Amino acid sequence: MSARDSQPTFDRRKAYSVLIVSTLAFTVCFMAWMMFGVMGIPIKKALNLSATEFGLLTATPVLTGSLIRVPLGFWTDRFGGRIVMFILMLTCVVPIWMMSYATEYWQFLVIGLFVGLAGGSFSVGTPYVARWFPKTKQGFAMGVYGAGNSGAAVNKFVAPVLIVAFGWTIVPQVYAAVMLGAAILFWLFSYHNPSHVVSNKLTFSEQLKTLKDPKVLRYCQYYSIVFGGYVALSLWMVQYYVGEFGLDIRVAALLAACFSLPGGVLRAIGGWLSDKFGAHQVTWWVMWVSWICLFLLSYPQTDFTIFTTTGPQTFHIGLNVYAFTGLMFILGIAWAFGKASVFKYIGDEYPNNIGAISGIVGLAGGLGGFILPIMFGALLDYTGIRSSAFMLMYGVVWVSLIWMYFTEVKRSEVMGSKAIPSAI
Repeated sequence: MSARDSQPTFDRRKAYSVLIVSTLAFTVCFMAWMMFGVMGIPIKKALNLSATEFGLLTATPVLTGSLIRVPLGFWTDRFGGRIVMFILMLTCVVPIWMMSYATEYWQFLVIGLFVGLAGGSFSVGTPYVARWFPKTKQGFAMGVYGAGNSGAAVNKFVAPVLIVAFGWTIVPQVYAAVMLGAAILFWLFSYHNPSHVVSNKLTFSEQLKTLKDPKVLRYCQYYSIVFGGYVALSLWMVQYYVGEFGLDIRVAALLAACFSLPGGVLRAIGGWLSDKFGAHQVTWWVMWVSWICLFLLSYPQTDFTIFTTTGPQTFHIGLNVYAFTGLMFILGIAWAFGKASVFKYIGDEYPNNIGAISGIVGLAGGLGGFILPIMFGALLDYTGIRSSAFMLMYGVVWVSLIWMYFTEVKRSEVMGSKAIPSAI
């Protein structure tokens, strides 16, 4: 009897140990995955890259980090998250270190593809962590783990200091050492539970067939905004601050962290809100807040002249650095909540296939993070308007709002006593 009573406490200890060390591992992986967001600026200057070439440089690691998510989710279901995460982290150490020896643009692109494997860690840790917790706490657990997205902000605090003090080549070397240390800590303080392994006989092609499910497609669209947009803007914002407001790289990185940091650490609160109010309600309001912020961020710096009865009057419309940073801070909070709420949908509706579905949805989000920086650069080269990046995101959010309205909102009450936890 006493042994039975003590079992939940023992399991709880393991669960929180797994959660803490997995979140640390994911933070380090995300930090390495986002390194070009800061390190790419001196590289862009040294290689004289265009905005489109810079967008491709920053996005290249995101591509492999996205494509690997589906098989990693599949392997996590089959073999368990502990061994998959450990091998993944060790695999990334050498490519990260080799980045410091690259000198040509193509070399950065090729090595970046291998460094990008670190981004696949999300599809490993999400199902691994979720299965250690009861369903009523899975939203919170996945939210805490997802707070490892704050590695993008950590990158903005650490990389500029290293670049100014020692040059950009020191950054990959430090990150490789940190990755190795984090992998060892993860192995020492994580656990494996054989009952969490799913006997999944689906092939990779069969797994992709889940895209025929309209709900999965919808969650992919949502996640391409709240995660794909987060990754893209995290990579883009430092150089945006430098170009738009003429700031030093250290100040630009610090202000850019005002978006990246809440966009990562507050994901846990988004998980709690999703457990309490349901994934549908949280996601719906996230989309509306995003729409408003992106509308304001889209307006370029504008001077216009009105001819009045007393003569011409010139007016200026545009966001200063403080208003811009404030809106980015709000947007980061909204997307933190949205990233958690999308995975709450998955935990609720696909409890026996979290790894496979999270891999598909994570792939969509990651591909958004790959495509968007390239499109940001192409739009900037074509129009010369930096805020065109936000114009693009504004249009993408419109698509999700319309889709969500016709598939979910018209079928359920968003607020009030009759509101349901999530749309079916």
